[in-house]
Amino acid sequence: MDERIRQAVGDGPAWIVGGAVRDELLGREVIDLDVACPDPELAARLYARLSGGAVFPLSERHGAWRVAFHGGKTVDFTPLHGETIEEDLATRDFTVNALARPLEGENLIDPHGGEADLAARLLRAVGPAIFEDDPLRLLRAVRLEDELGFRLDDDTDALVRAAAESVGEPAGERILAELERLSPPGFHRAAELGLLEPLGGSLEHLDRVDPADTPGYLLVVVFGEGLGRFPISNDLRKLAHTLLRAERPADDSPREIHRFRRRTEPWALSALAFLGAADLYDAVRTARAGDHPEPLLRGEDVLALGVEPGPEVGRLLELVAEERAVGTIATPDEALALVRAELAK
Repeated sequence: MDERIRQAVGDGPAWIVGGAVRDELLGREVIDLDVACPDPELAARLYARLSGGAVFPLSERHGAWRVAFHGGKTVDFTPLHGETIEEDLATRDFTVNALARPLEGENLIDPHGGEADLAARLLRAVGPAIFEDDPLRLLRAVRLEDELGFRLDDDTDALVRAAAESVGEPAGERILAELERLSPPGFHRAAELGLLEPLGGSLEHLDRVDPADTPGYLLVVVFGEGLGRFPISNDLRKLAHTLLRAERPADDSPREIHRFRRRTEPWALSALAFLGAADLYDAVRTARAGDHPEPLLRGEDVLALGVEPGPEVGRLLELVAEERAVGTIATPDEALALVRAELAK
């Protein structure tokens, strides 16, 4: 245990709770810690000063604070929900997350049989109202099944199906954070449980595997234009725009592949996967291997020929780039000759 956490929480009672205890028992790497303590804000601010992390409120509603570090590690400080740690654990989602250890000591606090469920690789609700209390837990159930290789017990499975229509109620960023972590089997499981359709998702194109393993690709495949309903990043928005507007090249000729890459890079392979055009992967890979680090001409070279600044400069540079990719020119002199001929038309 990081001694700075004990310094931050002071002499009062504190516990490591939830996923950190679960992952430790499973032998998984513990990336994120969740510390339940009497004064989360004070503890988080002090721990941030001691450790050099960045501190910010995680949930104003629940009074939780997070200290984040480079590399993705986080330490969350949360208040006890109830008078005792046992009352706090009774408010949690699944038995495998309703586990705690004192900040100092090895005694496992497990009032709901979470350790036995870990051994059985079972995901079981702490109580029948967990999805009413927070509908985001519906997606978390699927994500934990997906990530841990667990399965829902029959009663929890039935609870998920009964509450499925409420899956869209949480804030969009919370929903997106769970969806981003699902694998293709995870999306299939979400659909099976009735969670995907209320969110506007579809499995129709989920068999189109992305050979580049592009982050966000699965979200575009599953949600299409509907992805815009979520607060996605600018990078994911650009990816979605590119994939959804991509058109299959007419053939695998260098010219067609160059034009396709110009519209879709750096996601050309992902765009081919999205289009179901796996037969063109090798053509794109070959074209990429032939890319040159430096252009034959730059903007100033075109301007020196008397071309006015503006879109015409870009058009001529793209003409040079395309003919180079096709193989009709290979030197700066040939590029200049091509531009002069184009200007003389």
